[in-house]
Amino acid sequence: MLEKSGKIENQINRTPKFENIEQPFSELKVLDNVVRDFAPEVAHLCQFREDEAEEQQIKTGQLHENRILGIFLKFYLDGRKKMTTGKVEEEYKRYFKDIARSTISTYLNMLKREFTLYKERDGRNVYYIFSENPPNCFSSFWFNRIFCTVPAYFGRASYFANLYNNAKKFVEQYLKISEIGNKDVLTMNFKFLTGLIILKIFKNRISKCIGCQFSKKSIYVRLEELIDVAIKDRSDVLPGDILDGLIQICSEIPIFEGISINDNIVKENIVNKILKSANINEKDLEFQAMVSLRRQDLRLKQKNVLEEDQLLL
Repeated sequence: MLEKSGKIENQINRTPKFENIEQPFSELKVLDNVVRDFAPEVAHLCQFREDEAEEQQIKTGQLHENRILGIFLKFYLDGRKKMTTGKVEEEYKRYFKDIARSTISTYLNMLKREFTLYKERDGRNVYYIFSENPPNCFSSFWFNRIFCTVPAYFGRASYFANLYNNAKKFVEQYLKISEIGNKDVLTMNFKFLTGLIILKIFKNRISKCIGCQFSKKSIYVRLEELIDVAIKDRSDVLPGDILDGLIQICSEIPIFEGISINDNIVKENIVNKILKSANINEKDLEFQAMVSLRRQDLRLKQKNVLEEDQLLL
């Protein structure tokens, strides 16, 4: 079992991640930097994407449709329902191997002919829109047959990465109103909760990839196990209401009963919920952070030993 896990992890380390992650100011790069800061022992795992169908050049038509509809899903959840061919192309190359605009246009028109999308003109602009809104509380197994959920989860994680990077600003605004709490401690706790939400988003995303018809399931199962360890290292002494309430609703997309974050009022409420939780649970979070740092050091040492062993193979 250990030998098999080692082979899978070796494959994970050798597999290319998102092609555009190195663009310095891209959403993916910002997100990558946040994960490296909060959970460096799993930073190399969170960007991982592997599609067996793409690798073997089978079912590529279904794969392209699945990904394109996943891009529409991401924007639909953000409250933006219309997409041009150019915008779909831009998003596609953000998450997947680049394909020609003509290929994207072909699949958009196929989806239109199948009545999955409809077309709307506004002057010279042509927009594609869902013919029917995606359902809520849908079985992830069947949902994955239609939608790639990678863009939606990474879009959600990028939103919380922005909160993480602007923790100090949000804390200062909060203290002007409440005047209760220590600025430095509250900032640390806000970042800790937000980082934990991001890790849980990745776990939720990977759990959907396990059920995807295009993926190599053994790799995603191992990825989920590794991410789960990082989450438990940072949450096992926290109160249940944080994990089952705040973390759960923030880390899941609305289709699977997470909170929607597509307007400014909701976004403001989410920030306030995190800040209040950070303030109320100050001692628990302080203790959890201390325990987590010790475990993080241990995981990093284990990871370095594993990588050194792989170099000797």
